[in-house]
Amino acid sequence: MTSILKVSGLHAGYGAGDILKGVDVALAAGSIMTIIGPNGSGKSTLVKTLAGLLPARQGSIELEGRSLNGLSAPKRVLAGIAYVPQEYNVFRNLTVLENLKIAREFMGGREKRVLGEELEQLFPELPRHYRIAAGNLSGGQRQMLAFACALTARPKLLILDEPSAGLSPLLTIEVFNKVEQVNRMGVSILMVEQNAIESLRISHRCIVLAGGRVRACAPAREVLGMKDLNSFYLGDASNRI
Repeated sequence: MTSILKVSGLHAGYGAGDILKGVDVALAAGSIMTIIGPNGSGKSTLVKTLAGLLPARQGSIELEGRSLNGLSAPKRVLAGIAYVPQEYNVFRNLTVLENLKIAREFMGGREKRVLGEELEQLFPELPRHYRIAAGNLSGGQRQMLAFACALTARPKLLILDEPSAGLSPLLTIEVFNKVEQVNRMGVSILMVEQNAIESLRISHRCIVLAGGRVRACAPAREVLGMKDLNSFYLGDASNRI
């Protein structure tokens, strides 16, 4: 299957040391991949580097065969990448409508309507809250707004960092349902998630990151069926790339 994202030998970090130490990732077009691993393993560093918020020190990043090395975050958006961080993913002092308008301008959206018909169907509750400050929304509603903002540019690849963080079990299910719906729209998804069980249920493949290296890669269903998921989560399983 054709890879939409190919990462080879990626090194990145803060200060003098590398957090990522030669990471390889291949994401099949139209698929969902979940990255799991212990705290401090480099998961957020990886997605920030892919989004252009942190420079790669070594290695290559390609989207549909095009090198992204050296491209700024805004130019990566134009190339087809949208990124939703775990925190500070909306402007809480602005209204829902203002958030969407800013996102559309930044992401280069071309729809006349702020959401467009397809996204209005995907997020039917947002138009009802246009005049409400984003900070007054519930955690789940803010996450939906962040998703909608990221999708205004019709990205090829959506990168999510802990989309269920801080949400109730019911809202977590709703978030993952939306992720599936977005994927059915033709958007490939790379997701970092601590809620391994729920994220793997909707994913096609899983990567374990530990100590800044890919320790294992396997089909999500295979990982869900493991008796000792903790060992896989901690990167103790044999490398299957």
